[in-house]
Amino acid sequence: MQSAEWDVANEWWVGKIDRNDAVEAMLKYADAGLSTFDMADHYGPAEDLYGIFINRVRRERPPELLETVRGLTKWVPPPVKMTRSFVVQNIDVSRKRMDVASLDMLQFHWWDYSNSGYLDALKHLTDLKEEGKIKTIALTNFDTERLRIILENGIPVVSNQVQHSLVDMRPQQKMAELCQLTGVKLITYGTVMGGLLSEKFLDTNLSIPFAAPPLNTPSLQKYKRMVDAWGGWSLFQELLRTLKTVANKHGVSIPTVAVKYILDQPTVAGSMVGVRLGLSEHIKDVNAVFSLVLDEEDISSILQVTNKGKDLQKVIGDCGDEYRRA
Repeated sequence: MQSAEWDVANEWWVGKIDRNDAVEAMLKYADAGLSTFDMADHYGPAEDLYGIFINRVRRERPPELLETVRGLTKWVPPPVKMTRSFVVQNIDVSRKRMDVASLDMLQFHWWDYSNSGYLDALKHLTDLKEEGKIKTIALTNFDTERLRIILENGIPVVSNQVQHSLVDMRPQQKMAELCQLTGVKLITYGTVMGGLLSEKFLDTNLSIPFAAPPLNTPSLQKYKRMVDAWGGWSLFQELLRTLKTVANKHGVSIPTVAVKYILDQPTVAGSMVGVRLGLSEHIKDVNAVFSLVLDEEDISSILQVTNKGKDLQKVIGDCGDEYRRA
């Protein structure tokens, strides 16, 4: 599975969004074979844009393309009592906005593990799956302990969307072990670290004014903090140089190598490549992932660098813990 994740979270993130331009961009990605779109109920107009897009596909594209399009959304509720009516009401809003009878995938997020209401919500979502309003139930940013509890409660979870990159290999520890035992898959985000894992930041020095591209998005700032926790900018530059050597050998880009490395990890089913619609296009890079084969020499050279970094499981905690620290 290869996916295009599109960010339309807020105007402060990407600037004012032109709906027509956004939908045209989505059609371009779908025509290129990148037809899985990831969004959330709180990503600004994302679900509405998907609804416009899917109707354009229905009207203007052959049925064969429509069959390949998937819309993955997330539900991030406040920590209130998870009654059936509350859950149904929220899922119906997403179905209406996305203009689909059944959500392809509903990825559930929960902020506070001390509130066990997440199990109530997931049981109601399971009922809605049986009623045909949701095709598959998934999680986002859950840790291994809670995933185990959810599975023990009989919730038919198919995947957990987690942050996973060459810098952040936490999912390959406890999480991957449980996933291999249970068949749950990982969908990854942050795999190119908001663009940090690219030629754009190769041979740059953030400590000197104007000696590097500005970290001018919340995404870049967030992943820079991950770099700092992992080993710092100097070690990160060593990683970028190594990735560039591998990329040159195969005639691809640094992001392509970074994504392929994670897609090759155990239990990883797909990777979300963030695209800021109308601003940066990654169609060529993403499609190159499908034909890239990393050999033992490539993997060994990458591991020589990544093994120098800190274990973020010990620094931050398990998957998703960065969102739940006091």
